[in-house]
Amino acid sequence: MSVRIKELREKQATHVAEARERLDQIGKTTDEARAKELETQHDAAMAEYDRLEKLIEREERFAVIEKSVAEREEESRAARRPGSKASIEGRGTDEGESKLEYRSVFHKFLREGADISAMSTEERAVLKSGIDERAAVELRAQTAGTTTAGGFTVPTELDANIIRSMKAWGPMYDEDICTTISTASGSALKLPTVDDTAVTAVSHTEATALTDTGAKDVTFGQKSLDAYVFDTQFVRWSMELSQDSIINVEALLASLLAERLGRIANSQLTIGSGSSAPNGVVTAATLGKTAAATGAITWDEIIDLEHSVDPAYRTSPKARYMFNDSTLQACRKLKDGQGNYLWQMGDVQKGVPGSFNGRPYSINQAMAPIATGAKTVLFGDFGKYFVRKVGGITIGVLRERFWPDLGIAGLIRFDGELGDSAAIKYLQQA
Repeated sequence: MSVRIKELREKQATHVAEARERLDQIGKTTDEARAKELETQHDAAMAEYDRLEKLIEREERFAVIEKSVAEREEESRAARRPGSKASIEGRGTDEGESKLEYRSVFHKFLREGADISAMSTEERAVLKSGIDERAAVELRAQTAGTTTAGGFTVPTELDANIIRSMKAWGPMYDEDICTTISTASGSALKLPTVDDTAVTAVSHTEATALTDTGAKDVTFGQKSLDAYVFDTQFVRWSMELSQDSIINVEALLASLLAERLGRIANSQLTIGSGSSAPNGVVTAATLGKTAAATGAITWDEIIDLEHSVDPAYRTSPKARYMFNDSTLQACRKLKDGQGNYLWQMGDVQKGVPGSFNGRPYSINQAMAPIATGAKTVLFGDFGKYFVRKVGGITIGVLRERFWPDLGIAGLIRFDGELGDSAAIKYLQQA
């Protein structure tokens, strides 16, 4: 953990302690005005906690990027050292001569209005090698592989940045939460299902033949994972912007594409209808508990929801809660019968994250906030939710269509399905 991140975690701990102190001051004898003031102070402290959490996420992502850049620079230096393979082949051996990098060449290509004739022979070779390395994952569909028609790839770093940002936008695209299956083609993938939790063995009587009635046969089912396609729509930018901008246009476009892809992927995997679309986890889950109120959740209802899920699923390493951030805000103020808060602060020094009722939780903004009839809280084994990813993210850069301007767009193919409907259940407001 870096010093900067450690400092931010310590500040978080301070704000959590302050928020808890404010709620502790609210009692039965506290007048309404004072209670409202204390609640406002509590919400302000927790808002600062959330702001710091976003800063920590940025710092962690930036640390990963810095490490990646340092590794590439080291590889480049190693390639120029005497005795290296590149040195033996005569590349980058002259002092002061630097090896052309794909990123810088791609930037020049954009600045020149995507005019291939403005590129040197070496620069064209670098662009061509980029296409070969990406194995046609990020090629223009109209003339795939034809560099003179504008079908150049975007840098590898853009693809990696989009993947990281998609996970940040929603938990359902994260392989650490769900079970992911990656396939090269989009043919229908059949998923066998079975729920044998209600079936038991029977007592055996000595010297008696085993019963063979079929009553204990295993009942299998089958679900299908398809390959639904979603796109970002085109983001267009001008030739003048490519030539004159002082900002990194590529990084800006990567952020825009990542947000669009991340939002649609998480939304579909959360609340997708299952009809010509992924079967979202909320849609596929079953009712575990109905809350008594339309605008509130009680501690007893959380306990009932958790215990509506079979213990076989509750003990899974991927068992967790999932809800909207506003739902978490409301639950942070709940206490059990002993006056202990449900939401627990993690260990700052050991890097242990906060937990909800002693279990991990995920914030999913695609889920509904607390409101009449809304499915507000999920709990169960998210390892039973399968996310199918088809191929890689496809990024296309066009110049002829928008000439003299440029356009960039992204495509993804995926599907989602809950393999066992008993594995995840939801709490629904009255």
